[in-house]
Parts: sequence; C-alpha cells; structure tokens
Amino acid sequence: MRIGFDLAIPMADGISLCADVYLPETVGQVPVIMTMGPYGKGRRFQDEPYASRWLALVAEHPEILEHSPCEYLTYETVDPQVWTAAGYAVVRVDSRGSGASPGHLEIFSEQETRDFYEAIEWAGVQPWSSGKVGLCGISYYAINQWRVAALQPPHLAAICPWEGAVDSYRDMSRHGGILSNVFYELWYPLQVLSNQHGLGDNGPINPWTAAPATGAETLTEQQLAARRTDPLPALREHPFDDAWHRARTPDLSKITVPVLSAANWFGQGMHNRGNFEGFAGAGSADKWLEIHPGRHEEWFYLPRSVALLLRFFDHFLKGEDNRFTDTPRITMSLPDPDGALSERTAQLWPPATTTWSPLHLHADGGLAESSSPAGRLDFDPDGAGVTFTTAPLEQAVDLVGPLAARLQVSTTAADADLVVTVRALRPDGTEVTVVGSAASAQPLSSGWLRLSQRALDPERSLPWRPWHPHTGALEVRSGEVYTVDVEIWPTGMHLPAGYRLALTIAGSDFTRDGQHPLQISLFLHTDPNDRPAERFAGTTSLHFGPDHDNLLLVPETRA
Repeated sequence: MRIGFDLAIPMADGISLCADVYLPETVGQVPVIMTMGPYGKGRRFQDEPYASRWLALVAEHPEILEHSPCEYLTYETVDPQVWTAAGYAVVRVDSRGSGASPGHLEIFSEQETRDFYEAIEWAGVQPWSSGKVGLCGISYYAINQWRVAALQPPHLAAICPWEGAVDSYRDMSRHGGILSNVFYELWYPLQVLSNQHGLGDNGPINPWTAAPATGAETLTEQQLAARRTDPLPALREHPFDDAWHRARTPDLSKITVPVLSAANWFGQGMHNRGNFEGFAGAGSADKWLEIHPGRHEEWFYLPRSVALLLRFFDHFLKGEDNRFTDTPRITMSLPDPDGALSERTAQLWPPATTTWSPLHLHADGGLAESSSPAGRLDFDPDGAGVTFTTAPLEQAVDLVGPLAARLQVSTTAADADLVVTVRALRPDGTEVTVVGSAASAQPLSSGWLRLSQRALDPERSLPWRPWHPHTGALEVRSGEVYTVDVEIWPTGMHLPAGYRLALTIAGSDFTRDGQHPLQISLFLHTDPNDRPAERFAGTTSLHFGPDHDNLLLVPETRA
C-alpha cells in the first residue's frame, strides 16, 4: 500500500483542506472510496477517545483481525488495508476547521457540503483515479453523504450511508419538536472539539506522522472559540423547521447515484429514521436497504458487511458483473429476544406482507383489538407516565416497520411533551432490552411529539408515518382535548408466542428504576431553555371513550 499524508485539496475560496490518500501497491487508475468529517484522519480507532469501543469490537469479533491488521483504521471509516488490496484508493479528508484542515469549524454546515463536493471532484481527476468516486462511512460520514449526493458532483458514482440521518430537524436535533440536547453536550466536546484545528501541541499526535494531528499552530481557548460555530446555541435559535434546518436537509429526489442505505433497527435518535426515509425518497433507480441490529460501529466492520460493501462498489465503481443488482431491495437481519438472527428479504419498505394492526389503549392499562370504555388517566410530565400492555401473543410474529400512535391528550400546562416508548415483555414479565447503536439497554422503539407542534401535513403523512411540518406552534388551551398523531421510528424483532407488547406514554424521556438514563438512550431531552419548568409544569391526561379513541398501529408479519 502506498500512502500520501496531508495532501492539499484546494477549495474555491482559497483554503486548502488536508487529505490522506491510500493507494494499492500496483500503479494504475482505480476507483475511490472517500470520507470527509471532523473526527480526524490522523487519529486511530485504537486510540482515545475510541479505544474502549475498539477493544470491545475485536473482543466480540476477533474475525475482523483475521482479515486485516487494521493498522491504519480511523473511527467509522473503511479500512485502507482491506480496500486498497481490493483495488481501491481510500481518501480521508479533514473537514474545514478540524484536524489538519484550517478554517472555521461548523459541523453539518452548507459550507462543509460545498467543500465535500469540491473534494469529490478533486479526487475524480487525480492521475491515480479512475474518475469514479464512492462514499462510504458511518454516522457523520453517512449524514454528509446524503447532503453532498443531492448536489450531484459529476464524479460521484455511488454512496453507502451507514446509519446516517437525513433530516436536520426530525432525524437528529429536534425529535417531534423537542430539542435533543444531551447527545450534543457529550459528543461534540469528545469527538469534535478534541480535534479542532489549532489545538496543535495541546491536541492529539498523529500516530503515523508523529506530527500534531490538529496542525502545527497552537491557539488559545479564546482563539479556538472564535474559529468555530457551536451547534447547541444554533439549535436553540431554530426551534422550528425553518430555512436554517431546510438548508441542512437534502432534497432526496436529487440523489440519482446508486444507494446502499444501511439502517440500525435500534438506532432511534439519529441512526435509524434517515436510512429508511433516504431509501424511500432517493431519486435513484438503483437503491437498496440493509437493516441490522447491534452497536453503532459494530456491523460495519464485520466480514459479512465488508463483503456486501465490496460487491456493491465493485459493481457500480468497477463495472463488475457480479449480479449485485439481483440482490433483494431489502435485506434484514432480524433478531429475536435472545439475539439470534433470522434473515428476511423484501422488495418494498415497509414489506408488502405487512399487516397493520390497530391496538386500542384502555383506561385500565390494556392494549387490545377492542375499543376502550370511557375514562381518563393523568400523569405528571416528569414522572414515569402510564403503560399499556397486550395479552400474550397467541402465535409468533415478526414486528417489522414503523409504528404510529393516535392519542387524545389534554394538559393543564401551557404545553406538553409526549414521549412514546414501545417495549417487548417476556412471558415472565421482564422487559426485552437490546444493545442498540448508542446504548446498552434500549427498548424496541421510541417516538416524540410536542403538543404545540401537533399540526399534520396530510399530503406527506402516511397511515404508518404521520408527518408534522414543525413550522410553528399551535395554541394549547388548558383542559382542552386534542387528537395527536405520534410518529414512532421503525424497529424489528421476531417475537415468539407468549410475549407481550407494552406502550409507555410519558412527558419526558423513558427511564427505568435503578438504571442510568444513558443506558437507555444517548438522545435525551433535558434542556431547560427548551423545556422551561414554568411552561411545562402541570398534569397531562389521556382521555378514553367512544369519542376519544387512542390506538397504536403495529406492523406485523406472521413468522
């Protein structure tokens, strides 16, 4: 493998971004696999802040090291040793203001997307390039794939966004209108600020060049702060889906290159919805959806996934006749409650074999096919909420797809948040939890909605996926009953006979006694600026009866 470190990629405004380029030993023109982002091309996966994730990955999957020594691996990007051996160039770019690239740091900005476009075009005309560029990476390195692909760079030939959001508002920052602050509070300092350009001697050392990974210049804290735009203040300034959010959300219909979208069944909060919406909305004729369980970075590096990625890019970047186009449009690795996997395929999403079962919420805590008699349940918005449970399943089912809840809600407060959590219970009543993309004890799925943002867009709504425009706040009158539709993100699990479903409705993030909230979700909503106590303090009520039907729409396929 031949390596070029810190190659300059000139931008239209005069700044040059820095890239590392990994090439096969043999000389010739080859297709390119590319990423650009703020995590640092000069920071190994095996080092902090990712060392514990690396150790867990190879401890659980030692077969990864049987295929490569992983000596040049960075977090959430492809392994250069694997991909150069397969006949590809690997290009990793530090985004503007991060790592070795100078400039103003602003994550997920329009400028960053324009930079990515120019970097793709640079890679497409290098003497070692075949002119075909593919994008492949996880999370951040997936989110910006959707965005730049919608700009249609001429040399872009295919993308694989792995667990990456599409919609700036709905998928990653304001779930149902509620600010998802905790993720940004934890992730941004750990993975982005620790790699800001200008840390110099105060930052990490590049293990391959022995130079500072964030540039030679060492700036003061004040100078660093002046050279970046932090995300949370900006998100607080944009509580609705306005022009700022829309500028950071791609027009999926403009994505025309082949797409392999990889979703996590349990990526609720950021690493799930976008991959389903992206697959459905992309204008590409050639598009596929792969769905898997597991930790965020886990499945991307498994040999079975690498083989899938190679087949996809071999076909669309090299032109190999490997019959990839015969692959079913939807491939699903479906877990059961104990983690065993069954392989499922479909040609449509949601699968055409899906039966949509409406289950009615009862004031006595039941969840059944029959309607509920009249009644009311009250709950404190900061408490555990109320839970509704089905009878034991009479036969096994595959629970596969998005869900939706229709609720009859009132509040004595000026506004109310609704957090809807779908859970599975074993025959003994204990909850089934899963290792998800970003937490170790996740429920099956979640949905969120702020009552003042209950407005629906009937043209974009589907029976199983309500669409809220989030363009403004509606009035909330104390004690008035409102019909609200809550989107619940897609999930998947094979449930044996005897298991039950449970639906918990609360006014704040789902919790369990004796368990830290971050074990349940990284995407928590606790910002006092977004949820001021004086506005949300009160009692929230669910109303039942012939004129107040509450229901959960459940996607089932008989196993």
